[in-house]
Amino acid sequence: MHRGLESTRSSWERIGDLVSNPRSWLLALILAVIGGGLLGAIGQGSSAEQSPVSLPPSAESAKAAALLKEFPGGESAPVILVVTRTDGATLTPGDLAAAEAARGRMVAATGVGGPPIPVTSSDDGKAALAPVPIAATLSGFALSDEVQGLRDAAKTGLPADLTVNVTGGPAFGADIANAFAGANITLLAVTGAVVALLLIVTYRSPVLWLVPLLVIAFADRVAAVLGSAIADATGLAADGSTSGITSVLVFGAGTNYALLLISRYREELRHTSNHRRALSTAVRFAGPAIAASNATVVLALLTLLFASSPSTRSLGVQAASGLLVAAVFVLLALPPLLALFGPKLFWPFIPRAGTEEIADAGFWHRVADWVSRHAGRVTVAATAVLVVLATGLLATPVGLNQIDQFRVSADSVAGYRTLSAHFPSGLTDPTRVIASTDKSTAVDQAILATPGVVSANPAGRSDTGLTQWQVVINAEPASAAAFDTIAALRDSVHKVDPGGLVGGSDAQALDSGNAAVRDRWVVIPAILIVVLAVLYVLLRAALAPVVLVAATVLSSMAALGLGGWVSVHVLGFPALDNTTPLFAFLFLVALGVDYTIFLVTRAREETQEFGTRGGIVRAVSATGAVITSAGIVLAAVFTVLGVLPLIVMTQLGIIVGLGILLDTFVVRTVVIPALFTLIGPAIWWPAFTRSEIDPREGA
Repeated sequence: MHRGLESTRSSWERIGDLVSNPRSWLLALILAVIGGGLLGAIGQGSSAEQSPVSLPPSAESAKAAALLKEFPGGESAPVILVVTRTDGATLTPGDLAAAEAARGRMVAATGVGGPPIPVTSSDDGKAALAPVPIAATLSGFALSDEVQGLRDAAKTGLPADLTVNVTGGPAFGADIANAFAGANITLLAVTGAVVALLLIVTYRSPVLWLVPLLVIAFADRVAAVLGSAIADATGLAADGSTSGITSVLVFGAGTNYALLLISRYREELRHTSNHRRALSTAVRFAGPAIAASNATVVLALLTLLFASSPSTRSLGVQAASGLLVAAVFVLLALPPLLALFGPKLFWPFIPRAGTEEIADAGFWHRVADWVSRHAGRVTVAATAVLVVLATGLLATPVGLNQIDQFRVSADSVAGYRTLSAHFPSGLTDPTRVIASTDKSTAVDQAILATPGVVSANPAGRSDTGLTQWQVVINAEPASAAAFDTIAALRDSVHKVDPGGLVGGSDAQALDSGNAAVRDRWVVIPAILIVVLAVLYVLLRAALAPVVLVAATVLSSMAALGLGGWVSVHVLGFPALDNTTPLFAFLFLVALGVDYTIFLVTRAREETQEFGTRGGIVRAVSATGAVITSAGIVLAAVFTVLGVLPLIVMTQLGIIVGLGILLDTFVVRTVVIPALFTLIGPAIWWPAFTRSEIDPREGA
């Protein structure tokens, strides 16, 4: 075991010498050339233009959507024109004529053929609708441009006292894609500004912050093109949300790595006046912690490949590759630049050899010493607080429907709400049933006998012996009643035709929700197994990894409870999105273990000389400032996700931001030091036996 540790130390010594010698700037130049070559050769793909795809291809509703293309008109999908009066009054014959003219302009703009469907008036006479077919193959910004063109065509020449909206499935997709128009640029700009501000505050230097920020910003651009290329090569569905989250992770984790490295570099400059030797030592000791934390997060992200949702699986690949790029640039490109400029980068607070040892004094030393002296009471109190916060999950509903996805106004949502107010539920967006034509009579009877079904109309036959029905149900869209009706309808259809399929928007929402639940049950245990395994490999102790993972999980549940409660009961969001609990748990556990690794690797380093209590106190004292800075930076960076106009991104930013602050100020500062003190030397067994720890243990 000790030979393995010596071998690892020797490897990091060689790496430290490589990145800090007088010619190390050539290594940074080579990495810059390679990165620039990737940017030029691959370029930014179109993934940022795409909408998230939460529906697994194996879902019944996805199979039904694929089969619909075999029916007449299957190559097109309808958007729905909705017309009302601005004063809410009944539509006049002239208003209906204007609506018909608007429909004609839209049809002319699409160029998609098919029999014209006239404008239909609602029973109360206050609204009119007409479906307009567009090409079903459109997606991303192309779909957004098409729908915007239709909206412009509908409004051209429209009387001032009429209001038009364009809604329907393609319009929702267009508005989601449009939500990401320019979003990545905005996200990057705000993220860069936040990181720059916090680095300036952390380093109190007018120049030092520029070096890590430029390295990480360049790494982010390389990671973006590389991640998109990998996703495309593996056939995964990259989209705007995965691109945005990946950038936030690269900036956040990359900044954390840089903070840890530069903090250790500054500490070593207090021991020696040779800045290259100080940098080499910093890489030697900080490098293993950075590599271990990076490996933990990357492996945790790769567990998303076990998910069934295409967007979730794509995020795993993109984010994992992005964080690998971030670690490579921080470990191999940042040190040569620090070596090139030397300690003057820290001006005006340049560290000098012989100054006070930060592990023996300061605010964080006093905090850690107090916590360790009151370990029992601190553990009970902190655990109670986290458990209470976690109970917020009990009052947090999960599952946003289609019209609640947007944090800002969207034309598709406004049109859908108008339809719901004036037309029967399900009429404008019917459920689709596909079954064998030779069983059509029995299927028709089974559909109509299903509780919750209002009507069922055959809507065409395919050349492959299939018939489709448009089924109207009497429940609100994506409601519990609608899901119950879809489940009952599937049972009815499958009894008559085992190969029959039930699709449509409600069925897709049900299948997406079921996929999200399945993914949580599969991926979350995989995340915990990966994190536990990495900690066992790193610490070689029986008890410490279990204690650390348990503390991190409790902190994550507390963050989910607090963040969910804030999202629903303070900000007024209807519910958490189906994907939010999984993504939030993943980021909180994986990134929380980052700080755990930073802390316990330093505690391991100090324990043999100063004992378990002294080692953890010195570790908190030495890493408290950098972990606090890193936590604040990462929390702020995740909060930046709120600039995107989708509720799921805002929720993710709130929960992860709050969770990282909890992890930074409660778990890492209070809970872990208290637990290590309570458990004593046994926490390190068998990596260290009691006889190997300083006899001052317990002093």
